[in-house]
Amino acid sequence: MEYIILVLLGFIAGTIGSLVGLGGGIVIVPALLFLGGSTALIGEVSPQVAAGTSLLVIIFTGLSSTIAYYKQKRVDYKSGLIFFIGSGPAGMFGAWVNKQLDVDAFSIWFGIFMIFMSFILMFKDKLKPLKRKSEKGIWRTYIDEAGNEQSYGYRPLMAISISIIVGFLGGLLGIGGGSLMVPAMILLFFFPPHIAVATSMLLLFLTSITSSVTHIIMGNINWLFALALIPGAWFGGQAGALLNQKLPGKTIVTLLRIVLIIVGIRLIFSGL
Repeated sequence: MEYIILVLLGFIAGTIGSLVGLGGGIVIVPALLFLGGSTALIGEVSPQVAAGTSLLVIIFTGLSSTIAYYKQKRVDYKSGLIFFIGSGPAGMFGAWVNKQLDVDAFSIWFGIFMIFMSFILMFKDKLKPLKRKSEKGIWRTYIDEAGNEQSYGYRPLMAISISIIVGFLGGLLGIGGGSLMVPAMILLFFFPPHIAVATSMLLLFLTSITSSVTHIIMGNINWLFALALIPGAWFGGQAGALLNQKLPGKTIVTLLRIVLIIVGIRLIFSGL
């Protein structure tokens, strides 16, 4: 019975994670902590095991989603690889720091972080689009669903600096970093939401591999849980990418904010 629940959990996490670019860790981590601490369905789960198992599953959600978004031609591969330069090593360090956390502190800080990012996204539409003042940096153009051309861009050094923070938090919390990377791409670099989500899934796939290595070495993986979660996460990643294709950009951002608030509140209450 518990493995059927985990398969369904993996599918839900994969769908939501792929749809809004968060990878599914924001669902898997709190769900494992809740099921392990408040029910008799599965045994006790520590924050370290929840984070490690989640990151291993995110590898497959990220790969599945990236393949689906590749077919839609929405993945900015060059940007994803540049972000990975910072987030890859930082994710491994964050996974190592994770061992210092206890359950309550882990849940509270995770929840505060989710809600903070949701409120930051409230101001997205009040920001002015970037103007291309010079040829410095990396620039892209994208035709949105309304047929309008949008420009977005960044300087690699700034992008790598931000991705270091993203990778550290992703490895620390077991979320892969998408909870910060998608808002950062939308708010700071003015990525169109669809491109931000698709590129985030590529970054999550790569970062989760490096972070998972650290968790595997530290013994923070429940392999039976992971094997149950992975099939659902794989198909959920495909489903989320399909739904994303059918929704307008503003709807994606709204869904992202709602998911962040719900998970954040739930985690804060569980940690108090």
